[in-house]
Amino acid sequence: MDIPALSSTDQRRLERLAAAAGRTSKAMLKHVLRDGFDYCEYVVNAVNQGIEDVQAGKLVASDDVRRKAREAIARHVGKQAA
Repeated sequence: MDIPALSSTDQRRLERLAAAAGRTSKAMLKHVLRDGFDYCEYVVNAVNQGIEDVQAGKLVASDDVRRKAREAIARHVGKQAA
């Protein structure tokens, strides 16, 4: 069985993706073969964006999220009772 080689364009794409993920091209290749370039690029970009948000302090504490959710539910229940 012949294994097709990546085109030079796809090799460069794999190298960029691996660099963005902090992995080797060889390590990324198995994910690309399984999931495709588009999905792998989407995941790596989303994870990197999340890391940047954490580093920039763009977080909401889980206690705040729960408190706001309880307040929203209470407002909704209060409107239905009225």
